[in-house]
Amino acid sequence: MTSTGLIGLGAMGAGMARNLAKAGFLAGVYNRTTSKAQALAGELVVAAFDTPPELAAACELILICVSRDEDVLEMVAAVAQTVKPGAVVVDMSTVSSSTAQQAAAILAEKQAQFLDAPVSGGVEGAKKGTLAMMVGGSNEALDKIRPILAAIASRILHMGPVGSGQATKAVNQIMAAGINQAVTEALAFGEAQGLPMDKVIEVVSGGAAGNWFLEHRGPTMMQGTFAPGFKLALHHKDLEICRAMTENAETPIPLAEMTLLNYEQLMDQGFGDEDISALYRLKKPRKFS
Repeated sequence: MTSTGLIGLGAMGAGMARNLAKAGFLAGVYNRTTSKAQALAGELVVAAFDTPPELAAACELILICVSRDEDVLEMVAAVAQTVKPGAVVVDMSTVSSSTAQQAAAILAEKQAQFLDAPVSGGVEGAKKGTLAMMVGGSNEALDKIRPILAAIASRILHMGPVGSGQATKAVNQIMAAGINQAVTEALAFGEAQGLPMDKVIEVVSGGAAGNWFLEHRGPTMMQGTFAPGFKLALHHKDLEICRAMTENAETPIPLAEMTLLNYEQLMDQGFGDEDISALYRLKKPRKFS
């Protein structure tokens, strides 16, 4: 299976498209902004499809990378108009488990398989092809397309039935909220102590408290720059999904709840399109307001 189409060419999707094309798998792309699709298709020497049904009619594997639940369902409904029996549709967006299950039901009526496969690793991972991918759905379908997914993800794990990938991503997003809170608070504390923060970041990154976020976002936070990365407004959307999922479970997520409130403050101030590390603005408001 080598006829692969990609829907959605945002910061993540564009990086994925380049890696798929480099590996020789990409047949074509679709994006709502036609000019973006045409420009990237020209660069990669692949087709720029005018509509999702045209892409689905030409491809055996359809990858979706959009932002919101309603966008996923809209794209799946469009793809279902022409999808080939036996085709595999993989959604790499971050949405709710129930949305993944709805998408799977729509495609099952067309004898097509659906995998929910959200990713983690940010824009850097998308560019380098080193994303982590958590997959829900048929393990058999996953094994069939695994060599293609390996062009964009270095870690691909089957998590269970449809919806399990999204539930796993929710775990990731809650954890990311806690890490963001811990790192921004600790660095603000360190700066208040008058420490040389470049050295603080270097030494702490090599110890038990070291983590990806500190290593990659710590230096830019200290410079007062917050280019995404992972947009704050999108993490807010993801955490709202996590909050909704807790309604049926007795598992409180107080750190995520606090992060939602903090993000709402920042979004109200016009910082929703910045990286999630912009949380540092609330820890050091006088310096970076």
